[in-house]
Amino acid sequence: MTLKTRANQLKTDIPALFIALKDKETPLLAKIFAGLTVAYALSPIDLVPDFIPVLGYLDDIILLPLLVALTIRFIPTEILEKHRKAAQDLWKDGKPQKWYYALPIILFWAILVLLIVKWWLE
Repeated sequence: MTLKTRANQLKTDIPALFIALKDKETPLLAKIFAGLTVAYALSPIDLVPDFIPVLGYLDDIILLPLLVALTIRFIPTEILEKHRKAAQDLWKDGKPQKWYYALPIILFWAILVLLIVKWWLE
């Protein structure tokens, strides 16, 4: 599978995971991972900010495909294929721009900063 094919598959898989998140047939563990994956994909804030040379883009290139692959493992094949078909053109006009998708990443960084400050003061 070429890099371009994998990138196009991600463009279908992320919306499919978004649809699977709302499906009653999707197992709970898969919904949890799908929620994390979709939130990370839609978040305007990355775990490692993009302005940091190399590392800023590596998290998008490595972390997002890993999250998608992990989530797909928890979704039954027939359910995933149904959602992939439904997701073909779901976000053709661009991904949704919702600020609250950034909350998990903001929370992560806030906790990390608090832990560093606590460690520094001790």
